[in-house]
Amino acid sequence: ENAPLQAMIFDSVFNPFRGIIAYFRIRNGVLRKGDKVRFFNTGRDYNADEIGILKMDLSPKNSVGTGDVGYIISGIKQAKEVKVGDTITLTENPCDTAIKGFEDVKPMVFAGIYPVDTEDYEELRYSMEKLQLNDSSLVFEPESSAALGFGFRCGFLGMLHMEIIQERLEREFNMTVITTVPNVSYKAYMKKDPDKLLIVNNPSELPDPSGMDRIEEPYIKAQVITKSEYVGAIMTLCIEKRGELKNQVYLTQDRVEITFEMPLAEIVFDFYDRLKSVSRGYASFDYHPIGYKESDLVKMDLLLNSEQVDALSALVHRSNAFDLGKKICIKLRELIPRQQFEIPIQAAIGAKVIARETIKALRKDVTAKCYGGDISRKRKLLEKQKEGKKRMRQVGRVEVPQEAFLAVLKLND
Repeated sequence: ENAPLQAMIFDSVFNPFRGIIAYFRIRNGVLRKGDKVRFFNTGRDYNADEIGILKMDLSPKNSVGTGDVGYIISGIKQAKEVKVGDTITLTENPCDTAIKGFEDVKPMVFAGIYPVDTEDYEELRYSMEKLQLNDSSLVFEPESSAALGFGFRCGFLGMLHMEIIQERLEREFNMTVITTVPNVSYKAYMKKDPDKLLIVNNPSELPDPSGMDRIEEPYIKAQVITKSEYVGAIMTLCIEKRGELKNQVYLTQDRVEITFEMPLAEIVFDFYDRLKSVSRGYASFDYHPIGYKESDLVKMDLLLNSEQVDALSALVHRSNAFDLGKKICIKLRELIPRQQFEIPIQAAIGAKVIARETIKALRKDVTAKCYGGDISRKRKLLEKQKEGKKRMRQVGRVEVPQEAFLAVLKLND
């Protein structure tokens, strides 16, 4: 108990009146009410306004000793200041090292989360901060989109983590949100300074391709265990997803373990659903990261009525760009309602359009009142209508429905 204070935070909750209440277990030393404490990894100092023992309820005490599980209230309002796994020590007599085990986790999957109603932005921020209190692996920062308004760019550990956050936002906070296409973190190297590394978490952050030396993407080692009758279909799927077969082992007469190396970006799209589909549910999937590899990646933009929709931009492999662009254009043509003017939907890489679909305009039969007579009268009416549609297209804006953003994730449905 005479040693410098070492206490590890294992959870925290938010109280609207008293701020964040951090739960901890003391490894060494004693914490007394009124002590000035320091959170080791954030480096911030606070006053121990109230401390106590954590039993069935909060039990205030004047001091908490070695081995005790307690709580501390210091009037902290910012969730990011309290991290699960951090070490609490005294400002005047700090410990030399933090309790081992704490490290900032690096998110692997990134996606934009936006409120359906833009007025709910502040409520979404409040909800995300509360979620971050007991899920330190959730990372988010504000971002804005021309199509979706204000929202957050969020980092997740994986696809399951992303789905859990979405589910918690809906169930615990009654927040209905739109999630953009998930992507991974890329590394870009520039020609002017080949040693300088640029981390790209959002397709819109990708620098001009003409000044880029190379781009690398994260790869994983994936292991699939399945029944022997589904091996062919699973191999076809993995190769389609740019996978490279590394090993194939028969565990029993009818159970096979297949090992692939493949890009993480191909997993976050629709891999799980398609794997379960081709194996009739008889496949287990596990993976771990193995580093970054250079890839021929391009930024594919989606244009509606010649205006870029930033929320639908994606970094894709050059060999897959045409097929993916065509599928997205067809899907958007089905989902976007017809307007009074023609809407071109285009997938483009830079200035080059690689796929296009057109939503035909709703039009009135302006020649209905003409009964016979000279064709020039009908032609004049049709030309007048054509001019009107042209003007309408120049000033008209296309509203993208929410389903369109979700549809990009389910192109094979």
